[in-house]
Amino acid sequence: MTRDNNQHQKRQQRLKEKVDARIEAAQQERGIVIVFTGNGKGKTTAAFGTVTRAIGHGQRAGVIQFIKGTWESGERNLLAQHGVEFHVMGTGFTWETQNRESDTVACQTAWKNALTMLADPSLHLVVLDELTYMVSYGYLELADVLTALKSRPAHQTVIITGRGCHRELLEYADTVTEMRPVKHAFDAGIKAQKGIDW
Repeated sequence: MTRDNNQHQKRQQRLKEKVDARIEAAQQERGIVIVFTGNGKGKTTAAFGTVTRAIGHGQRAGVIQFIKGTWESGERNLLAQHGVEFHVMGTGFTWETQNRESDTVACQTAWKNALTMLADPSLHLVVLDELTYMVSYGYLELADVLTALKSRPAHQTVIITGRGCHRELLEYADTVTEMRPVKHAFDAGIKAQKGIDW
């Protein structure tokens, strides 16, 4: 037992030294760009978890929701009470509207609000929820998105969510997480649930 404990302690000490070295090497302080992408559930949820963390530390955050409709959102209900500014595109999913012209106009209106947030030095965190679709559908120019990201205040972090993120956004981002579906209740015929899915 003592020998096992000694080996465990040596392994943990080596691990600690590696972690400590990585922490010592990471000394830059600036805002970052985070992308949550992939076909799995949880991209927006991860973004809102980060918003919750930020406001828990007394920081200010803003959210632009592309694609989302006007239906109730548990995250918006809670976070708006804590000063998080929301702008929702409000047209719903593009496969419901089926109108490229009106979707493009709605996207451009939401993007103007995003530009205001991305230029606001009082915001520590900005979430651009489902932005990836706006680029892939051609409602927003990729170059305009990259310019806005590069021009934002140096301390501001931006989170971009959505499937099929453009490779140039992936390359520009500091942190990229891909959500991978393994299993989903909806595929088994289980209805989306209040408090769990929305």
